[in-house]
Amino acid sequence: CLFTLSPRLEDLRVKLENEGLVNVSYIIVNHQGSYSQRKFHLLQESVSEYITVYQQDEQQDDVWTKLNGNKDDFLIYDRCGRLVYHLGLPYSFLSFDYVEESIKTAYCEKKCGNCSYTEPDTDVVCENITKQADEKLAEIEPKPAGQHSHHHNLHRNRHHH
Repeated sequence: CLFTLSPRLEDLRVKLENEGLVNVSYIIVNHQGSYSQRKFHLLQESVSEYITVYQQDEQQDDVWTKLNGNKDDFLIYDRCGRLVYHLGLPYSFLSFDYVEESIKTAYCEKKCGNCSYTEPDTDVVCENITKQADEKLAEIEPKPAGQHSHHHNLHRNRHHH
């Protein structure tokens, strides 16, 4: 339900902004159905002005159909407008880290080289994100009893769904 999703998305937006991920655009696409249309104002009121809520017209082609997605999906684009991740249920539940990690990856990866849309502090922000992720992995990495671990390069798995 988008009404329960909206505050969590707002919390995630604030968290990521506090970590230095700035100029990230968030858009909620409201369902086309008449029930969703009637509840549009409640959806809009459940998020800040920093999250756009797009209301589809009942007569237009469904946005989700055009994007090969469903209403509960997250589509994450990089700053060049390329689709990086398409997360469907259950990966789109904000109680898991998939959405957050996907946004961070899309923000930090430089697949197209230097970009005019990159913020001046992006490299520092992304280094901190990578360092924090590596520290988390190091905490949970199993270490054989009585042996020194020689595995120093931890790699995060990125799932494309």
